[in-house]
Amino acid sequence: MRAVICGANGAMGQLLCGLLGEEVAGRVSIDGENGAARTFDELQAPEADMVIDFSHHSAVADVLAYAKKNRCPAVIGTTGHTPEEKSLIHAAAQEIPVFYSGNMSLGIALLCRLAKEAAGCFPDADIEIVEVHHNRKVDAPSGTALMLFNAVKEVRPQAVANCGRAGEGKRSREEIGISSLRMGSVVGIHEVHIHTGSQMLTLRHEAVTRSMLAEGAVDAARFLAGKAPGLYDMSSMLR
Repeated sequence: MRAVICGANGAMGQLLCGLLGEEVAGRVSIDGENGAARTFDELQAPEADMVIDFSHHSAVADVLAYAKKNRCPAVIGTTGHTPEEKSLIHAAAQEIPVFYSGNMSLGIALLCRLAKEAAGCFPDADIEIVEVHHNRKVDAPSGTALMLFNAVKEVRPQAVANCGRAGEGKRSREEIGISSLRMGSVVGIHEVHIHTGSQMLTLRHEAVTRSMLAEGAVDAARFLAGKAPGLYDMSSMLR
């Protein structure tokens, strides 16, 4: 596999470059440092069969334009996309294979599956999602927390997210609270609390190092090889 890394000089980009080694066909980073191209237009046309993006959600249009132009799959590892940017991702998936996930961890994919199963077993339980990240993370709630909410919503279609509960008013039957904590250098902790009134079940995943996400992105890229155009995610890999 020959991959172009977008966001190559960021923390995740550097991990990806380290994992892929000689399989890195090109690097793009807005700072242009360490020999990286500032834009895809500046990138010397490498023989690449994959593009992996861990830059910023605002770069997704350029990432997808490059992937479509070169007819290669794209792995989107960024989060916080606007509705318009998500529309671009879904549209691109009609032409090329696109792997898009709020979290690149197989463990998180399993957590989503377990949360969905547990929510189905306890249809009347109160459910709360808590996510903890480092103090430099800009989006809240995290893309992973939203993945967990959407997993539960599959068995509770009437569910409504209550992000950062505040003010007065009782908790409604439909709501699922999502709380975001930002502190220190926490890589990522996600918990799903399910309370029936007589018992409480807590599902928890903790990311120990960011290399987990880089490893997941590489697995996703290899998974896309030879796939038909479409939108894929971690649950696709689990299946």
